[in-house]
Amino acid sequence: MDEAMAAWACAVAEAELAEPLARRWTHSQGVARRAMGLAGVVGGDAELLISAAILHDVGYAPRLAITGFHPLDGARFLRDTHAADERLVRLVANHSFALLEAEERGLRAVLETEFPLLDDQRLVDALVYCDMTTTPDGQVTTVDSRLAEITGRYGSDSLVGRFIRRASPDILAAVGRVEAALAAQPR
Repeated sequence: MDEAMAAWACAVAEAELAEPLARRWTHSQGVARRAMGLAGVVGGDAELLISAAILHDVGYAPRLAITGFHPLDGARFLRDTHAADERLVRLVANHSFALLEAEERGLRAVLETEFPLLDDQRLVDALVYCDMTTTPDGQVTTVDSRLAEITGRYGSDSLVGRFIRRASPDILAAVGRVEAALAAQPR
């Protein structure tokens, strides 16, 4: 990957999110900043991770919200409108254990068929880490605080609340793996 992908991804995300969803855009920028700090963990895939981080919530853009499930809407937009890199599209489609939320929405088979989960666990974990340690306002937070914030915002009995409850063990494990990889990096 080259820096052109990340620059393109930033321009696309900004065009879709900055005006209609300023807070979502701020969150996406914060997630991308977190991704920039993981180059040592993901090596040659750093630009791919940064691109996925800035684009992970693009499906929330009002004009793209076809199904109302932002990972699927965003991935379809990136694939169909931009012919984006397949690994990038699959990361966006499956970010932060989206398959579990897709199941809650009756869309799991659709998501799995169109956008199979990427086989690179370190990239999948890295994107989870970036998303789940960044507040809606783009600030760094702990995973526990982020999970509590999501539950509080949506309600524990809502579709998203149920999804977060189910996904929490996997989210905590992914964040733990990334934190261990970061701790093992030479200083």
